[in-house]
Order: sequence, then C-alpha cells, then structure tokens
Amino acid sequence: AATMFLRLLSDIQWRAAHPKWRRMSGSQRSSSTTAEPHPVALPAQAQVVICGGGVTGTSVAYHLSKMGWKDIVLLEQGRLAAGTTRFCAGIVSTARPVSVELRMAHYSNKLYQQLEQETGVQTGYVKTGSISLAQTQDRLISLKRIASSLNVMGIPCEIISPKKVLQLHPLINIHDLVGAMYVPEDALVSSANVSLALATAASRNGVQIHERTCVSHVTIQKGRVTGVETDRGRIQCEYFVNCAGQWAYELGHSGEEPVHIPLHACEHFYLLTHPLKDPLSSSLPTVVDPDGRIYIRNWQGGILSGGFEKNPKPLFTEGRNQLEIQNLQEDWDHFAPLLSALLRRMPGLESLQIMQLVNCPESFTPDMRCIMGESPTARGYFVLAGMNSAGISYGGGAGKYLAEWIVNGYPSENVWPLDLKRFGTLQSSRTFLRHRVMEVMPLMYDLKVPRWDFQTGRQLRTSPLYDRLDAQGARWMEKHGFERVKYFVPPGSDLLDLDHSKTFYKPDWFDIVGAEVKCCKEAVCVIDMSSFTKFEISSTGDQALESLQYLFSNDLDVPVGHVVHTGMLNEKGGYENDCSIARLSKRSFFMISPTDQQVHCWAWLKNRLPDDNNLVLEDVTWKYTALNLIGPRAVDVLSELSYAPMTAEHFPSLFCKEMSVGYANGIRVMSITHTGEPGFVLYIPIEYALHVYNEVMNMGQKYGIRNAGYYALRSLRIEKFFAFWGQDLDAFTTPMECGREFQVKLDKGVEFLGQEVLLEQKQNGVYKRFTMFILEDHDTDTDLWPWWGEPIFRNGRYVGKTTSSAYSYTLERHVCLGFVHHFDEKTGEELVVTTDFINQGEYEIDIAGQRFQAKAKLYPFSSLFTQRRRKDEVELSGYQRE
Repeated sequence: AATMFLRLLSDIQWRAAHPKWRRMSGSQRSSSTTAEPHPVALPAQAQVVICGGGVTGTSVAYHLSKMGWKDIVLLEQGRLAAGTTRFCAGIVSTARPVSVELRMAHYSNKLYQQLEQETGVQTGYVKTGSISLAQTQDRLISLKRIASSLNVMGIPCEIISPKKVLQLHPLINIHDLVGAMYVPEDALVSSANVSLALATAASRNGVQIHERTCVSHVTIQKGRVTGVETDRGRIQCEYFVNCAGQWAYELGHSGEEPVHIPLHACEHFYLLTHPLKDPLSSSLPTVVDPDGRIYIRNWQGGILSGGFEKNPKPLFTEGRNQLEIQNLQEDWDHFAPLLSALLRRMPGLESLQIMQLVNCPESFTPDMRCIMGESPTARGYFVLAGMNSAGISYGGGAGKYLAEWIVNGYPSENVWPLDLKRFGTLQSSRTFLRHRVMEVMPLMYDLKVPRWDFQTGRQLRTSPLYDRLDAQGARWMEKHGFERVKYFVPPGSDLLDLDHSKTFYKPDWFDIVGAEVKCCKEAVCVIDMSSFTKFEISSTGDQALESLQYLFSNDLDVPVGHVVHTGMLNEKGGYENDCSIARLSKRSFFMISPTDQQVHCWAWLKNRLPDDNNLVLEDVTWKYTALNLIGPRAVDVLSELSYAPMTAEHFPSLFCKEMSVGYANGIRVMSITHTGEPGFVLYIPIEYALHVYNEVMNMGQKYGIRNAGYYALRSLRIEKFFAFWGQDLDAFTTPMECGREFQVKLDKGVEFLGQEVLLEQKQNGVYKRFTMFILEDHDTDTDLWPWWGEPIFRNGRYVGKTTSSAYSYTLERHVCLGFVHHFDEKTGEELVVTTDFINQGEYEIDIAGQRFQAKAKLYPFSSLFTQRRRKDEVELSGYQRE
C-alpha cells in the first residue's frame, strides 16, 4: 500500500544515514507496540528536549542546531515521522490568507527545495504549481485578495481563465468555473522523508535523537521547566518543546501544572488510485476545488484526492492514545460526497481503479491557526502543534520561528496570530474543542468573508447585561471567548438577512451602524465593553510604581486620579500591549487592556515584576462590567445620575474618580471613550451592573440615548486615526513608528524597557510610518470594500499593507490605516521614512487586484464636522493635526 511504501522508504533512508539503527532486526521494527532495545542511553541532562519526531519536531531541532545550539535531545514515542506526518498528502501550498502563515509556507517551500542537496536524503520535492478553482464570483474575489498578497511578496501568482485551467490540467472539467488562481512555484514532497532529512541534518549537527521513548510528563518548579520524565528515565533540561501533534493536549495536561494546548483530532480521508492508463505526469499541478471541498494531486501516475467534508468525525475526545497512528477504518459512505465532487471535477476517473481509502487523524485548533510559542504559566515550555492539516506547508517556517523564539527570546516576524497566549484555559474544555473542530474542519474550504463569526462554543463568557441587550436586538461576535455586540437591529428589520449577510461589498448593516455612529456624535450611546482586560497592581510601598515605570514607556508618576495612555514595550521598543492605566492611590493602579491581552499581558507582567510578596498583581476582569457612554450628552446623563458636576472644569479629560451612580457606590468613572469622542467609561462592580445600566438608559431617554456596538466604535476610532493593538500595533511596531511619541517620556528620570531603541529612532528616523488613507475614487455602494491586509502602492511601487479600515460616516468615505515603508528602488534596502516621503507620494490601495486612489495623512483631522457634508465639498488636505 501507499503508506507502507512511504514508510519503507523512510526507514531505509534513516537507517542508511544512522548506522547504529541498522543493528535493530526486522522483527523488532515490525510492530508499533513491540518493545525493542535502545542502542544509546538517554543523557542525564540537555539544554533542550523536543517531544515529537514529525515534521514540526524535526524542523525545530534542525533550526536550533543551525543557530548553533548543540545540546538538544529529540524524543519520539514510536518511530520518526510515524504520526500524522506519515499520512500527510505532501502538498506545499503558499496560498494562505493570513500573512504570517503565507510567510511560513513560502520559507518551507524554499527550505525543502534545497534539503535533498544538503542532506542526501531524497525528499520527493517536485515543483508542480497549484491551481485553486472558483465556482462563484465571491470565491474568485477571495482568491484575488490572496493573489494580491502573494504578488507583492514576490511569489509568482496569477488569476487565470477556465480555458487556461484546462491547458494546465487537461482532466479538469471547467464548465462551472468562473476563474482560478495559479501559483506555479507550489510543490509536492514526501512528508515523511522531509522529516527524516531534517532529522538527518540535525543529527549531523549534534542533536541526539531517541526513538521508542515516551515522555510521561514535564517537571516544573517555581514556574519554570526543570526536566522531563520518560519511560527510560529523567532528563534535566532548561527548555521543553511540545511537538506531539494530536497528543500535545494530553501531554500538556500530564503534569502537576497543566499547560493548556487547545486542539482536537478529526478523521481525515483521502483516496489513492492505481496509475491511469496514460500515467499522469509528476509535474501536473495540484488542484484545489474549495467549492467542491476537495484537493487533487498526482500520485505515482494516479490520483491522491481528499477534502474537508461538512460533517467531520472528531475522535480521541476521551484522550485515547496510541504510539503510532494506524490507518483508521475506511468509511465509504462518509467519503461519498467528496468522491462525487472528485468525479464531477474529473469525469475521466470513473473507470479508474481505487487502491485505498486512507483515514488518518488530523489535529485542528479553535480558530484554524496553528499554535506556537511559550506557555504563559511555565517558562521554558514551548509548543508547536495544531497544524490544521497544513503541517508540511508550515513545518519549515514554523520550526524556524520557534527556534528563533527559544534562542533569541522572540521570533523574526510578528507571530501573535499563532501565539499560544491568544487562548485561555476556557478553550481547553474537551466538549468545547470537540464541538468547535466539527465547525472548523468544514471551514477550511468554506468561503470566509470579512467579519464572519464562529457559531460553536458561544455564550461562554458574557456580560451581566447579555440577556437585556439580546432582547433589544443585539447581534453578537466573540473575542477571546467573550460575547460582544456588533450592532443592534432596530425593530422591524429583516433579522434573517442580517444574520446571513456575507459579502465582500457593502454589508446589510451599513445603515444600522451609521445610525449608531450618528447618535454617538450628536447625542449619547452606550456600548458594553466588559470584555476589556482589567488588572490591578498594588504594593505596600513604592514597588508598584517603580516596577511599572520600568515596564511602561509613559510616566506613571502622576497625581492620584489621572489616567495615562501608555505602551508596554519589549526590548526592541515594540508594543507588547497598549493600555490605559489609572492611578487609584499612591500605591495602587488600575490597568485597562484589549480583550485578547488577558493571558499575554498577565504572563508578560508576571515574568518581569519582581518576586515580592508586597507587590500584588490581580486580574479583576470578571469583577467589573464596563459601560462606555459616548457622545456630547453623556455629561448630562452622568451629572443627573450622580448629582455631581461632570463638566471639563470639574472632571477633566483622562481623569478617574470613584462615584455613586443611581443607588450604586464604588463606580470607577473615567473620562475616556477609546474613540476620540467625548464621554466616559463606567467600571461597575458586576452586582450593580443591571441597576446602573437601567438607570443610565432611563435617564438618557430625554437625551436620545441608544445602544451601540463595536462596529460603530471601530468606525469612530479609525476616522480619528486611533491604532488598536493586535490589529495595527504589534511587538514589531514602536511608538515612534505610529505617531505616538507623546505617549513616551524619554526624560521621565528612570530607565524603561525599549528606551534605547526609541532614543535611536528619535535620532536617526524610522523605517516605517503609520499612515491614514482616505479612498478618493471608491464607490461605497458598488465597489469592493477594503477590510485589512490590502497592499499599498506609492507612485506605482509597493510600500506596505493596510492593518485596519472602516467606512467614515462623517467623511462619507472609506478610511484605511496602514504602514508605509521606503524601499530602495535598485537594492530593495529599507530606507528611513520621512514626512516628505509620505506627503509627496501618489497612493493607491489594492483591493482584490483593483487599485483605488487614496489621500495619505500622517495626522487626524482637527475637526470631523458636526454637520453632514457632500463628498465633493470635503477638502481633505485642509485640516491640521488635532
């Protein structure tokens, strides 16, 4: 059978490269459960222990050894590449919608291309190219968006006609196609042999590899990895890397201090055929038909074809373990829809003889992105797992990034979309994971328009106001497991249409959000923002202030009651967090951060705050409901409810005060809104939340109060040029690069993290600049909308990508935010970006291959108009900085 052929070849390659394995007899190799002698004893200690001998584990070992680390041990419970890697379809595809995944796949392709020459191990690398088919115009738009990203990265890619598809692959039925995307440099490999080649190179560089060695658990003391217990003894180590694939979850939970790795296995099917009468060429392009839910590749003159069905079968929910993955039971009834799709796409295969239906487990994650990074609870415990059926595409690049992370303390790219710390413990429920992966697996090929939402695992974390808001027409999205309101559907609207609004064009909620924005500007709106992360840092002496002064770039030694916007920077000056901190007392601070910072920020602070019993860090996210009152009449509502003057003279901007609102005491009121509009945020102890909300809504009736959602907030903040962490800001972006010098106090008298880099940037300039773009020739009603990730062109040359965008109901135009780089036209070297460089260019934004003219601005408008103006009356260049 096919898999036996791959395995046999793999064994031959590995034994040839490692003579010590030759002593093992064939009978000892024949069974995955038979105990066999171990020719080499385990070392008593190592710097790094890697668990897992698939493509991810061997890639990490390979890249660590390339970076000069030699004291590395790789442990595999069975044989190398005998897990999911063994059954992988071997398709290396760079057509990925997420930028960091695209870069990983591109690197993997380049690595595998030269691996055979480097190691002498045949990897089966063949550059075939790939064709992604589109049966609908929306699918073609999604492919065009990906093609735009590939092209600006220098990866050859083109949108082609159905006739061109037929020329490239004569067996394809093109009658229902509207177009396709062709990526000529995509490739095929033997996944098992790629792993063996990586292992061979790592071994030559000093990495010790031990098969038939099971890790029982990882020992952790005082929050740090100290060693690994195996069935062959203990190894002391500084770093442990969990590359255990579908067993990563169980391994993470095996110790006394669990490491939560949210992934779950599903059955994945593909069939193998005998060769065609006229065997297919080995260079025939791979075909992906996402609307048919299938992929098709050449396999030894025949066909290998699998897919992602609508009704996946999760397995091992109860934690069943087996040393090596055996081929699971065939299920032809389950595979029938995919087989039908294959025969519709390639009718000439009907008479072809099928060799085997392969059924193997693949692990999937709650958001369809792989998991990498350091555990938030155990220093030195790293994870690389959950490849969502793309392990061979990502393996090379992911191993490189994780090796950089271990050696340098950070990877060379922003990998936050893949960071383990984007999840909390709440995503580790087996029931949640089982239900979520049943949704995730079909989504691999489903059409994903901007702002789609998962349907499973919902209503997990909710505000006390959830039922009240839901009854008033709230439509929900989820962030870090927390339900947040997108917008409120007015009575009488067509709810079904809105709930199923999936489009790359003007969405059905356009007018609804516009009305909410109008109310924020002219009256008062309430947005429930309870999901924001909330920490309290306090001490018996000055420890809290001294520690925070070092960890944050702004000056926090302000009078009690003041609120400071500040960045939490890393050694490179990049944003690990962007937050607001209120000084509650001389020795107590209240910190507000984005929703998805709850795990990341906690880990960052815990790892850097001094180990002092007199210094306390507490997560109080669950203790407070947050109501954001936005608009010019917010001051009137609060004044009447609190019987306290709330005007600017008595309650200045960026001020925090504990007040009574209605009958409730202890409400922390802050004069910020995160939108640039006037208003207040109320942090309410949860037991008072419903009372305060009712009081605010009742009192606000005469001022035109209404509920609003996060879509309105997004529009408001983007038109005011407000950057958000996780979208616009990341660990590779400094305050100097995004116009936030005013949030940095280089002369505050104490050293802070990232200070040296910022001083250098102030002196020498920056290599990218956060810029605001207003689309000028874009028709909101008929043109494709920008969302994020669109390429930016200056004078016809690529200079960067957008990071977020929204329609400005005030300007009546689309606004995009993004970073502009300055590349030398001859060498491609990055140059300093000056104000003149920004202002003197002609800009275009590429939306799915169509370019729209845009006006660039480095500062927000000083006035965003109290009355509506027609587009042609707005002189965009006539407004100065606020």
